[in-house]
Amino acid sequence: MKNIAIIGAGQMGSGIAQVSIQSGFSVKLFDINENQIAKGVSLIEKGLSKLVSKNIITESDKNSYMANLTTTTDFNSLSESELVIEAVSENKELKISIIKMANKILNDDAIFATNTSSISITELAAYYKKPSNFAGLHFMNPVPLMKLIELIRAIQTSHDIFKKLYDFTKELNKTAVVSEDSPGFIVNRILFPMINEAIFVLAEGIATAKDIDTAMKLGTNQPMGPLELADFIGLDTSLSILETLYDGFKDPKYRPAALLKKYVAAGFLGKKTGKGFYNY
Repeated sequence: MKNIAIIGAGQMGSGIAQVSIQSGFSVKLFDINENQIAKGVSLIEKGLSKLVSKNIITESDKNSYMANLTTTTDFNSLSESELVIEAVSENKELKISIIKMANKILNDDAIFATNTSSISITELAAYYKKPSNFAGLHFMNPVPLMKLIELIRAIQTSHDIFKKLYDFTKELNKTAVVSEDSPGFIVNRILFPMINEAIFVLAEGIATAKDIDTAMKLGTNQPMGPLELADFIGLDTSLSILETLYDGFKDPKYRPAALLKKYVAAGFLGKKTGKGFYNY
């Protein structure tokens, strides 16, 4: 697999594009919004420039990597891609619509991977024209810095396709952990109940946001406190993941905190809107 298409030029999509072009893959970055594509390319260039400034790569390397990247707003131009990675927002209906569009243009042997952080891979695979060629590739944010990829097998995923994707993660110089298809997979199933509990502690007035985060950073050696992390992820995304866990398990321990719902309803979505549990 040398020709990769990435659908979505946001923070995740641009991050996946960066690590892919650095690993020698030819990447076509798609988004319906030209302004978003420009932002995505800018993020990639800034990321590579930081590596140049740290003497990790040369300016020549940067130029060589950028030559591996093309952008497009024409979905049909993705037709010859060997691997398609969908990295749009955590919205099941949107992801399904993209899969249905891909069915019309991709070759029958094309592999389709979704970067969903919580939605059932098996359910999404059922919409792909060749479900055996469908799997989950959940990258961590920020992609260039985080070494982990969760590789999730749908019930339909073939052994050969799963092996190809596992080898792909190694070519990206990432470490893959394998998860069965279960709500939240590994990381989010463990992480988001902790974030949710931190929001309950804040709502109950037990401690301030700053003290909650300081306690978890210094008390458990985490680089970022749970409330700060929720702001970084996006409170809307955090709520979506918790709702997926709650719906999937029907266990009250996953119920989203009322304060989180209130913040999302108010448009306080974290760092991306300038206000969440902190002001930015």
